[in-house]
Amino acid sequence: MHAAQQAWQWFGRADLSLCLSFNRLCRFRPVRDLLRICSRLGNGLFWYSLIAVLPLQYGWQGVQAALHMLLVAALGLVIYKWLKTKTVRPRPCAVSQFVTQHTTALDQFSFPSGHTLHAVSFSTVLLAYFPGQALFVLPFTLLVALSRPVLGLHYPSDVLAGAVLGYLLAEASLLLLG
Repeated sequence: MHAAQQAWQWFGRADLSLCLSFNRLCRFRPVRDLLRICSRLGNGLFWYSLIAVLPLQYGWQGVQAALHMLLVAALGLVIYKWLKTKTVRPRPCAVSQFVTQHTTALDQFSFPSGHTLHAVSFSTVLLAYFPGQALFVLPFTLLVALSRPVLGLHYPSDVLAGAVLGYLLAEASLLLLG
């Protein structure tokens, strides 16, 4: 076996092991319930409600931020769907009998975490316009990201990839539209 194959296998085992550790947090009902709620809100309800409120709260600047966030959402969706169909990585709950799925998945594939990609991209754009919203939006973004491996839907590497992609997408949009 080549060194690259061995390294990849080691990474896969470490990723699954970390996923199992996160997933065990669901033994605690308050943790499980909180993260289920965050996951459900992270499906879009939280973000699209926030986008709808921005023009009401901030006027024209809110309209600009909302349109920017919608553009990033559309681009993020294209990237996310393309990667899911190219990588076809099964969810950890489909790979290991020891990972328990604690909420419904939106699709069958794991890589990358679309919830995290969108949460990070939305937060990055929002905070570029309104830095004072950090105390409101950053804890939710972190909870959405944490919910993915804890609820058994994603490996930690899926979440990390989603966060990096979301951040890069948002930063690129800020450079182009800024």
